[in-house]
Amino acid sequence: MKYLIVGLGNVGEEYEGTRHNSGFMVVDRMAREAEARWSLERHAYRTEVRHKGRTLVLVKPTTYMNLSGKAVNYWLQAEKIAVGQLMVVVDDIALPVGTLRMKQGGSAGGHNGLADIERSLGSAAYARLRVGVGDNFSRGGQIDYVLGRFKDDELAALEPALDRAVEGIRIFATQGIERAMNYTNTKQEGRAKN
Repeated sequence: MKYLIVGLGNVGEEYEGTRHNSGFMVVDRMAREAEARWSLERHAYRTEVRHKGRTLVLVKPTTYMNLSGKAVNYWLQAEKIAVGQLMVVVDDIALPVGTLRMKQGGSAGGHNGLADIERSLGSAAYARLRVGVGDNFSRGGQIDYVLGRFKDDELAALEPALDRAVEGIRIFATQGIERAMNYTNTKQEGRAKN
């Protein structure tokens, strides 16, 4: 069985390590742990990893955040993957750094990447994993904040969350969204035992 795991972000050196690229960070970690290599393909960098008999197609769109739907729609079709087996990983300023929220369906919550995916797919019925980046910015400073890099203390909180996000995605692919949500949405010190 195949799953499409899409990490949202912006391509280019100037965006590496920025809060807005938290989705890229999660899929990069997943690929690195599996020693998978990325290749530049249509609308995205793509690789795949296997876990307990499942194939997880990892994608980092090259369309930039606000046009993410083009890449997601293309790869769902190309890989013949149903919307129910799609997980989109995205940054979220409404959550503190190090907090994760996984859910099936829901609104775009003001996130341009998610809004574009919903427009392209004509559906919001896909799983999403929100990675908290905090909201430590003054009025009018949101764009600079999300395009800024994490501070050292934020990275310390983010590191364990990235590990938990990767494990949560594996659980999503092998045991389903409910178990994955139970694991991911609970702040834990260690890794899942599954």
